[in-house]
This record gives sequence, structure tokens and C-alpha cells, in this order.
Amino acid sequence: MEPMFTPALHRQRHQFVIDFVKRKKPKKVLDLGCCECVLLKQLKFHREIELLVGLDIDGVQIKKKMHGLAPISTDYLQPSYDQLRIELYQGSVTEKDARLRGFDLVTSIELIEHLTLADVELFSEVVFGYLTPEAVIVSTPNSDFNPFLPGLVGFRHIDHKFEWTRAEFKSWAMKVCLQYGYEVELTGVGQAPPGQRERVGFCSQIGVFHRLGGKERYNMFDEDAEDVFSYTLLYSIIYPSLHDNNILRRVLMCEVVYWAEKLKRRWIAEETGERDDTDYLCQAEGEGGECFRASERHVDTEETQTAACGAEMKTLVDQEEEDGELFWRHSQPDSDKWRRRVSVPLAVLWCCCPKVSVLSGSVSNLRLLLMDEPGVKLSQDGSAMLLNHQEQDLDDDDDDDDEEEHCADLEDSPYAEARQCPPSAEPEEDWEANV
Repeated sequence: MEPMFTPALHRQRHQFVIDFVKRKKPKKVLDLGCCECVLLKQLKFHREIELLVGLDIDGVQIKKKMHGLAPISTDYLQPSYDQLRIELYQGSVTEKDARLRGFDLVTSIELIEHLTLADVELFSEVVFGYLTPEAVIVSTPNSDFNPFLPGLVGFRHIDHKFEWTRAEFKSWAMKVCLQYGYEVELTGVGQAPPGQRERVGFCSQIGVFHRLGGKERYNMFDEDAEDVFSYTLLYSIIYPSLHDNNILRRVLMCEVVYWAEKLKRRWIAEETGERDDTDYLCQAEGEGGECFRASERHVDTEETQTAACGAEMKTLVDQEEEDGELFWRHSQPDSDKWRRRVSVPLAVLWCCCPKVSVLSGSVSNLRLLLMDEPGVKLSQDGSAMLLNHQEQDLDDDDDDDDEEEHCADLEDSPYAEARQCPPSAEPEEDWEANV
């Protein structure tokens, strides 16, 4: 059978939910009848969502598909400040569970037609009367549209217990609104043929319910709610976030080491005359020469290193006043071969790398964070980072390799299982995959 809809009908239903999420930006989303987790896998990329939960009565199917919701490598290598927790439960939509109360959005996509009419009444009581979400999206087949579906005899799926007309769906929706304090907008997806749209409506009819009274109404019902826990938690995962202090420090150290090495190589290249372009580093990063010129303002706020510290002798070998850069060579005559280091001022580092400045907040905070890192060597007054001076040729391949490797240490994170779950193809629906 040639497809009747482009995109396919099930994709249009999911896109309807995604568009709603983009507009309303709910933080807590629950998908009832999540089954193969297809919708959840799309919603997890909308990081305004902080808690994403799926519920289905088929625990075996959930276990087959749940690993597709695990974080991928980039979630660990490039974590953001967004927080996301995903949970999957096995249970019936006709039973109550206090853990799912008070969500911002509950979706029920092509679910209620799989219930008996008696269970639909329980569904209404649980979802609208007990869970009391701020918004509910319910989709179900529109039987008025069935005559336009080629070869269809009876219901669209063998497991459907009923398929409502538009009038029947509207009657149920209005009853729910009056009984539980909601308002509803009736719409749908899957356009009818030209000239028939007013008569038959959409192929899938959708009701978008909004709770009247907002948060206040939920809080009023919350006091009398039962603390029932009838669902079984099958899967739970917390995505890496910069709100986790350990992850924040790891990402910050990754950026600091990478940029300090870049600044050191730049200074070595200028000192040896291998490259005269003083702005090549910032231009490569899209910042331009303004990055280094701006650093002068930050360097002026730092205390100037003027005295020798212990046995170290600090020899100022390069100071470009125009750019405000300060780099030193540190020498220690404690062996036949002097030990040489390049000193990268933290103010310059903080200024030249926007990510370092965002993650640390200030040069003072950056100094405090680096003082606790055993792999970082600071000058005695803590104003500069000391790196081993190594005379080596610089080529274009070095920079490319650095870009790929500077965060490689995150590969050793404890979340290695996320990389062991390859994506799998999703089976299409029984009838509607062909429309």
C-alpha cells in the first residue's frame, strides 16, 4: 500500500508533541504507553526537559528498548548545564502511583483505544484526577476518517477495543474537563483529501488539555492525595551535567590544559621565529587579535611577579605590551642541564578562552580550582601556570591532533556503558506505518 501521508502518520503525531514541547518548554514530561520508547528518544534531545518518564504495561518491551535512552559519548565529552533524568516504569495507566504526580506534560499517543471503555473511565480518573498534570495530549484514531483508508475492514489495529468518531471523542473530552477542571482544544494530524476536511476531520484526532487554576489547583489536591506506589521502576539514568562538581572540574581542567599548551606553543613559535603571526591562535578560535589585547586589562589587575622565589630564578624573556601577554622562562640550576618552564599567566588564560572564563567565573576562582589539582604546577604566588618548556617543531597537524585529543581523558569516565548500546531500528506500526 502506498503511503497516504508525508511524513508518516506516526511521525506527525510525535512531531505534534515535539512542537508543543518547544513552545511550552515543560520540565517534567511523562509518556503513557511508551512501549518502544520512540517518542522518548526524540524528546531527550530537548534539554529544557529535566525529568523524562515513560510508562508501559509491557515490561519485556521496555527492557529491549531502554538502553537506547542512555547518554551517548558527546553527552560525556561535552556536558552542558542542562540536567536530565530518565526513568522507565512498568505498570498500568489504570493504576495510581504518587511518583508521577504533578508533571508539566503527560502524553497519551494512540493509547486509549487499546483500553476497554471501563478502563477509559479509570484512565481519566488516574490521569486527570490523581496525576493532575498541567497539560495532557491525548491522540486516538478518528473513525470518521476510516472510509478513506484503502483496504481497511473494521478497526485499524487488531488490539483496538473501539475507535471514536469526532463527536464521541469531543463528548469524552468535555466530560473530563467538567469533572476534573480542565479545558481542551481539539485538533489532529493527517489531513483529509481536499474537499473532505470539514466533513471528516483529521485521521488522528488530538485533544490538548490544560488544567484550570495552574499550580495552585495542584497544590490543593496534593494534600489529600494517596501515596500509592504501584509501578515497577525498570530503568533510571542521570545524564552528565556541569551541575555535578566533579564533571565541572574535569571539563574545566581539560580546557585549561589544552589552552595553556596552545598559548605556550604560540610563545615558543614567536620566540624561535617560526611563526610571526601573533594572532593566529585566536583567529583559529574565532576570537581575533582582540582576545590578547583584551587580556591587558586583566593582567593589570593581577599582582606583578617581581622577586625571586626560593631557588627559582625568573627571567623575563618576552613581554609584548601591545597585546598584554606575559610569558616567562623559569630556570633552576640544580643540575647540569637547567630545567626550563614557560609561565602562562592565569589572567591571560582566563581571557583568551571563553569556556574557561564561563566555567570558572573569575581569575580568583580559577586559581583556587587549579591549586587543588595535583597535575597542575602553579608559580609560588599562584598567578601563573607553569608548563615544561620543550623545543619542538610546530606544524599544522599538531593543532588538529590537539582538537581531537584535548578532552580524551573523559573517555575514562565511569559511564562507559553508554557507548555499548548501539542504536537499533524501530519497527513501524501495524497499519499506520503504511499511511
